[in-house]
Amino acid sequence: MFITNITKDPQFFVYAIVTMVFSVVLHELAHGWAAIWQGDRTPIEQGHMTADPRVHMGMVSLLMLVFVGICFGAMPVNPTRFKHRHSAMIVAAAGPLMNLLLALLALTGLAIWDNIAGAGPTDGVGGNLHQFLWFFGYANVALCIFNLLPIPPLDGSTVLAGMHKGYRRLIAEVRDPRVFLVAFVVLFLLINTQGGFFKVGADVANYYLSWLHSFST
Repeated sequence: MFITNITKDPQFFVYAIVTMVFSVVLHELAHGWAAIWQGDRTPIEQGHMTADPRVHMGMVSLLMLVFVGICFGAMPVNPTRFKHRHSAMIVAAAGPLMNLLLALLALTGLAIWDNIAGAGPTDGVGGNLHQFLWFFGYANVALCIFNLLPIPPLDGSTVLAGMHKGYRRLIAEVRDPRVFLVAFVVLFLLINTQGGFFKVGADVANYYLSWLHSFST
């Protein structure tokens, strides 16, 4: 997971760090809750059912987020403990769905705040809350879309493999992980050239906000 719009604005920097850490932790916890629901207690046994970002992200990821704008997380699971053949797909989908839920909550809260405050001040506490909810919302839309891409090791690959036998066979037949790594890097560079997933997330979030605001006019 990465940030494409880091600027010299200290407030934006704080918004980005808080958003990414909070979102990654809840994303990974969602995987853990789903895994436990599907019969795998590995997240509990390995001490990952905690809100501590150092457990889910590690110091390397946290430092990369602060200095480079890139971060990642992990949740240990054991697919051999899952209840049925769709469990892996359910566990994989739980992370992006958590990002979608966080986005909906933030953007809906922003629409309610805008309705209450009206035009309101663009600075101070009100302005800061508006900017934070906006960034938190569209960033989580972007993270949801990004993680659903069907390229290993992203969650979308496991979701698609659970729904499509052909794709599942393709993943099993590709023994060299460097093939997926190259595809991932190429996709990352192409998307960044066009403005990044955060631009896509902002467009989707803006459409959702416009739809919500239409009810108050």
